[in-house]
Amino acid sequence: MDVLPGQPYPLGVTTTPEGINVAVASSTADAIELCLMSDSGDETRLTLPDDDAGVFHGFVPGVRPGQRYGLRATGRYAPQSGLRFDHDKLLLDPYARATDGDLTYGPEIYGYAQDDRGRPSGLDSAGHVPVGVVVDETYDWKDDTSPRRRYADTVIYEVHVRGFTQQHPGIPEALRGTYAGLAHPTAVQHLVDLGVTAVELLPVHQSVTEPGVAARGLTNYWGYNTLGFFAPQAAYSAEVRAGRRGSQVNEFKAMVKTLHSAGLEVILDVVFNHTAEGGPDGPTLSFRGLDNPAYYRLDPHNAAAYYDTTGCGNSIDADSSTALRLIMDSLRYWVEQMHVDGFRFDLAPTLTREDGAFERTAAFFDLVSQDPVIGPVKLIAEPWDVGQMDSYDIGRFPPLWSEWNGAYRDTMRDFWRSRPALLSTFASRLTGSSDLYGGSSRRPTASVNFLTAHDGFTLRDLVTYVGRHNEANREDNLDGTDDNRSWNCGVEGPTTDPGVQALRQRQQRAMLTTLLTSFGIPMLLGGDEMGRTQLGNNNAYCQDSPVAWFDWATPDTDLLAFTRRLIRLRLDHPVFRRRRFLRGVQANEIEWYTPAGTRMNDVDWQNPNARSITLYLDGHDLPDHAADGSLLLDDDFLVMVNGWWQPLGMTLPPVDGATTWRREIDSFDPSVGTSAYPAAPENVL
Repeated sequence: MDVLPGQPYPLGVTTTPEGINVAVASSTADAIELCLMSDSGDETRLTLPDDDAGVFHGFVPGVRPGQRYGLRATGRYAPQSGLRFDHDKLLLDPYARATDGDLTYGPEIYGYAQDDRGRPSGLDSAGHVPVGVVVDETYDWKDDTSPRRRYADTVIYEVHVRGFTQQHPGIPEALRGTYAGLAHPTAVQHLVDLGVTAVELLPVHQSVTEPGVAARGLTNYWGYNTLGFFAPQAAYSAEVRAGRRGSQVNEFKAMVKTLHSAGLEVILDVVFNHTAEGGPDGPTLSFRGLDNPAYYRLDPHNAAAYYDTTGCGNSIDADSSTALRLIMDSLRYWVEQMHVDGFRFDLAPTLTREDGAFERTAAFFDLVSQDPVIGPVKLIAEPWDVGQMDSYDIGRFPPLWSEWNGAYRDTMRDFWRSRPALLSTFASRLTGSSDLYGGSSRRPTASVNFLTAHDGFTLRDLVTYVGRHNEANREDNLDGTDDNRSWNCGVEGPTTDPGVQALRQRQQRAMLTTLLTSFGIPMLLGGDEMGRTQLGNNNAYCQDSPVAWFDWATPDTDLLAFTRRLIRLRLDHPVFRRRRFLRGVQANEIEWYTPAGTRMNDVDWQNPNARSITLYLDGHDLPDHAADGSLLLDDDFLVMVNGWWQPLGMTLPPVDGATTWRREIDSFDPSVGTSAYPAAPENVL
């Protein structure tokens, strides 16, 4: 086959009616070959003829969508200089839009020798690694429009594509665990009825399982081990299962279009902090074999080693123009071509490190803030990594960003298990964590509030277990955290004791009520609304099994109904969705009262035994407007919180102008309907 002169941009494979343009970035390779793979395993190798400014490129006539392909790179194998070229390794195009095939572990995939001289192994990896698929990227989006909800009006639902639908009896078996399954009317109706406004999908970029996990007969279920930053996970495609190679792209698009039509935004959990190639002794699958120094942060004192701030063996070097271009190109692709509405960045500080330290002026932040495609979408950071310094950077991200608020999670968990001296911190977290986000022009919506997430206990397990029970992970129950901040209500694990069961239900309802009435953006872990359990497993990353799947057969329907009411309450009342912190005279719109109905004073705030409080929210003076420009007016609310372990009478405070209070939500007794109470101070609830 002839390879004609091509174009150095865009990177990856671009289809035309006449063939494909191929462009591959590498500033250190001597040559790059395009390898066309037949279904029988035969390989046609074509050298890309041109090299412009570190981009090898060429045009290959006649290649059509569906063609499988890989890359091979020629260059020096000199780990001490950071170079790890090995022509025997078939490499995945970093810009591949779809993949085909699985990774099988064996000596063929490793780019290092088994002898003492450190030479390449000489074993070819073809047939053992995933390859790219040329795709037809045309898709009829028709009138698809993003809901584009304001941050303040957002309720996030964190969910796993496969786990959400794998056991759903209302979804055809062929669609379970897939993008098409998530787009099935039964699945969408659950989300709509619940009232959430956005689904945050655990990683859907093409990922592979780590060798240690595979050796235990398990898989990386969560997907935080990315290999392809442009390719939807093939295993989540019903079309791919049916033998239609490359069709995962359009199936993903159809899912997004369906969710948009139901008023739901789609946010992707993305893992740009490391790749699936692991440490220096890991497999050579793509980036390492194309331009190791351009993609990874190398140890400045030993280029054969990696500077790792992720705990996964390597860290992507966001200081490098090649790596930074890959990240930005990927983000733009998922917004422009796949129509997603935002991103949650796993271990985000890794992307902002310069000379090892977190920098608010990092190049990554600058590019995102200036980008007309990425800047307007939802950007959420996990504000910690495992760096040597500045590993916990909560509150330090620029104004454009929201953050997972780990301090909110820890405070609320501790408060509801009755830890002392937390009342003032609890109050701060409830009203948007101004101590973390009140400066630098940030808003309460900088805080993504959550009680539980994929990493850790579910809500039900949070009130059922004290210790982890991760035996199913086959790591001798040594994996996962010991810092659960949980309380089992007196019995470890399931029990038939009606008193313990009732207490656990009250605890779940109280925590959900706290979450849905807090200022900021609430994030609900998928399944918490129906009492999902992982049997005490707080690290179910490798559990592609009923341990991590939704149990649709035995949902807690009472808890589900209560959660729906809570979300409806939040969405109906802007007083819980404040967009700005209150200062000066506006601060009077929030007042705090003791259980006796008196205003809180310094002595009350400093009482280490105080666990109960009333928050008054004035809904008539909201300094905000609705999306249509109309003035937001609301009812006044009292949020009465009893963190004591026994029932406690709470006196209605003497609020000016209040004549009648109406009980809307009672987490202690959800069967109590709406009822009215005179505003007389002697009234005690």
